[in-house]
Amino acid sequence: MTTRTVYLGLYDQLADWEYGHVAAQVSSRQFQQRPGRYEIRTVGLTTDPVRTIGGVRMLPDVALGDVSVDDAAMLVLPGGEGWETGELAAFGKLARRFREAGKPVAAICGATVGLAAEGLLDDVAHTSNFLEGLGSYGGAALYRDERVVRDQGVITAGGASPLEFAREVLAELEVFSPATVQAWYELHRDDTAEALGKLVASVQD
Repeated sequence: MTTRTVYLGLYDQLADWEYGHVAAQVSSRQFQQRPGRYEIRTVGLTTDPVRTIGGVRMLPDVALGDVSVDDAAMLVLPGGEGWETGELAAFGKLARRFREAGKPVAAICGATVGLAAEGLLDDVAHTSNFLEGLGSYGGAALYRDERVVRDQGVITAGGASPLEFAREVLAELEVFSPATVQAWYELHRDDTAEALGKLVASVQD
């Protein structure tokens, strides 16, 4: 089985809380339909270290210019303080490369601003922190006031919805079966023994 890469954007002032569930569940083999199908590789503007909003120092695996879209499964873009200023516009252009290649893109919080600026939300249903934050773009009529929206390979979410964001990424990649995705979400949302039992049963059926 060929292992495919899920690229995760890294940049200074990255929002620490927005990508954790995605990275953990894509990388962990537990509950997966085909363990080892995916690997996470981090991508920065360069391979220089970055420091997150929480002060965590991180080192990208590859520079943006070295991303191989052909071998990629998805691009995941967390929020961060550089999206509204345009400092991260190069990641929006990378997202365009993914979409032109028919590859899915997932963006949360400020990263949705980058997709809007690149015109990638003009023809898909989407969400963000709030509509006004996306600025002037061509897809405002398709905005949905929801926690997460997945449409035609584009996943968007507000910064307060990392769990729902992860659920839709896992569903898009088919990391888990549909039943396991829902059970996993319910466990992390509700934190009950009943939800845990449902998750375990979903991989034993």
